[in-house]
Amino acid sequence: MSEPFVSFLTDFGLDTAPATCRGVIWSICPNARINDLTHSSRQFAIRDGAVLLWSSLPYQPVGVHLVVVDPGVGTARRPVALQVERGDLLVGPDNGVLMPAARRLGGITAAHVLENRALFRDLVSDTFHGRDIFAPVAGHLAAGVPIGDVGSTIGPADLVQLDFPEAYIEDGTLVTSVLFVDRFGNCRLAGEASDLAGLTGTLEPGDAFEVAIGDRRERVTWHPTFGAVGPGELLLYEDADYAGLAIGRNLASAADELGLVNDVGVRIRPA
Repeated sequence: MSEPFVSFLTDFGLDTAPATCRGVIWSICPNARINDLTHSSRQFAIRDGAVLLWSSLPYQPVGVHLVVVDPGVGTARRPVALQVERGDLLVGPDNGVLMPAARRLGGITAAHVLENRALFRDLVSDTFHGRDIFAPVAGHLAAGVPIGDVGSTIGPADLVQLDFPEAYIEDGTLVTSVLFVDRFGNCRLAGEASDLAGLTGTLEPGDAFEVAIGDRRERVTWHPTFGAVGPGELLLYEDADYAGLAIGRNLASAADELGLVNDVGVRIRPA
């Protein structure tokens, strides 16, 4: 490609680390087009990074996708590059953060450990592999270096796995849990709208459900969008980014109202 595409996702926040890494990539591949997916993924939260990557990559061009959510930086965890069926290359730590997105893009066709120090910066720190290993390797791959040059092959089954929680039906109730909480306090849940429809036979705006979180019970209605309920009211809806179930609160935070964080159990049944 005359302008190879690189996407970039981290938990670095608003400091200079993302700009530093972009500079490293451009010093190797000056014509790269870099799309910052986010640098506000929750710190140290590997699954949050995996959810955001999984949600966004299908809408990105085929290219190199750089991910640094890496609480194990400097330890024995492996740096890796993955090739997937769609043709993309994913670069990041072997801690599971890449795996759901890799599956969503058709599955892994090749996996390599980053070992070729000629593709790293000359000096490699113990705490900033985003700058010293991942960004330069992403730059070289974007510039056309074959993935096989980065290091030895590893079997996909030997990579650290990460799976999202799953929902199931039990005694007429959808048993689910919080997968991800976004910045508005909307809570993505394991499961799909079809799971709720399976409980009632249909799923129409205004259908009422009992949502149980521990000992708390709330009557919550199903709607296509937030404005269908009054300010501060809860609703169940289909999250457009995730294409799965979510619980939200119009103009307010459902997470704050219900005390929801990742992996809190939620039980939903027709009211």
